[in-house]
Amino acid sequence: MSQTALICGSYAFDSIMVFQDRFKNHILPDKVHMLNVSFLVPTMRKEFGGCGGNIAYNLHLLGANSVPMATVGEDFTPYMNWMESHHMNTTHMKVIDGAYTGQAFITTDMDDNQITAFHPGAMGESYLNKVSDVSTVDIGIVSPDGRDGMIAHAKQFKDAEIPFIFDPGQGMPMFSGDELIAFVEQADYVAVNDYESQMLQDKTGLDLVTIASMVDALIITKGAKGSEIHTNGEIINIAPAKARATQDPTGCGDAYRAGLLYGLMNDMDWKTTGQLAGLLGAIKIAHLGTQNHKFDLAKIEKLYQENYSEALF
Repeated sequence: MSQTALICGSYAFDSIMVFQDRFKNHILPDKVHMLNVSFLVPTMRKEFGGCGGNIAYNLHLLGANSVPMATVGEDFTPYMNWMESHHMNTTHMKVIDGAYTGQAFITTDMDDNQITAFHPGAMGESYLNKVSDVSTVDIGIVSPDGRDGMIAHAKQFKDAEIPFIFDPGQGMPMFSGDELIAFVEQADYVAVNDYESQMLQDKTGLDLVTIASMVDALIITKGAKGSEIHTNGEIINIAPAKARATQDPTGCGDAYRAGLLYGLMNDMDWKTTGQLAGLLGAIKIAHLGTQNHKFDLAKIEKLYQENYSEALF
């Protein structure tokens, strides 16, 4: 019988704009205290995103039973229609009256510098969803979401004795050191990138060895350098998969986390799980947007063999 993964995390619309110049040419250093600038952005695209949405999408492509849970706004209809057209589970997408879905407005210049404004909208109501709303859950993930929702869902997973990944991501600044320690104590796995791992250490006062000793595995992604998995007192280094192109790194970490969930759901060893997760990130980075890539399990098996010279199954 296949396992079910409950994905607690944000859903958002990403409006991505490109400024065909450099911010530094239009910002006067001695006038930053009275900043008033406008950037012409001739190109713009609107993407379906959000950490929870991205993780669920990648896990769904793998053929796993992914159940996303999130609070969204009255404007969510196009995203909902898109999910339904891909036969994704929408049972636990709660629409909040009078609210927008989370919105990210991202402007990138020619040096790949970014200015981002984020409106959380309905995400702040994520605590209204409860883990117990889903009848059968074998594993879960608490990814960036509303602050109260992240705290509540971690406790609910722990109380129900459901193993879960704590993935603080961009949500880490919302929490104190003690609150982050509480998350780690409740979680079975912690997944962060290398920058977030340093922030987690700084905020909690704990080193990586200590954090890793508190969970079954601490996973740290390192972009093009691959990743490392701290488990059972050892470090497993995961070589990066080859990316066909480097188009857009946004969402690569979410794709990686889908690979982690799939490996855990299928009792894969950590080396295989990490390599699969890295492969999903490499596929994602070759496409603009966070949910515009496609694959199936047969393609993944082929690419896995090509990258790691061994069979996935």
